[in-house]
Amino acid sequence: MGKQRESGLSMSMFLFWCVILAFGSLLAFKLVPAYTDDLTIKRHFRTIAGDSTFASGNRREIEVAFSKRAEIDRIDAISPKDIVVSKDSSGLTLSASYTRVVPIVANLSACIDFNPSSR
Repeated sequence: MGKQRESGLSMSMFLFWCVILAFGSLLAFKLVPAYTDDLTIKRHFRTIAGDSTFASGNRREIEVAFSKRAEIDRIDAISPKDIVVSKDSSGLTLSASYTRVVPIVANLSACIDFNPSSR
């Protein structure tokens, strides 16, 4: 009979993969909320831009509508004053540009630029 070779995972490789998995999970837990906030802002922009009540493009009405929606969803990434309102032949367009700095560990941070738009 031939020699049977042992197979398995050494303790050092197991710990290495645990560290990789832990760091990946940490990144996900820290970064996912920033992306979900961006998706929520986009959804609110599309809802407001598609509503015929705001077709006139009155900035004050749009700011109040966004403010109410942002308060319900706890959005603090942008304020109603950050919204850029433009109106053309195709309709109303809402957009904004902002940066989120998400602390990861110690002095390591992720800087993410977002540009939500109703288009």
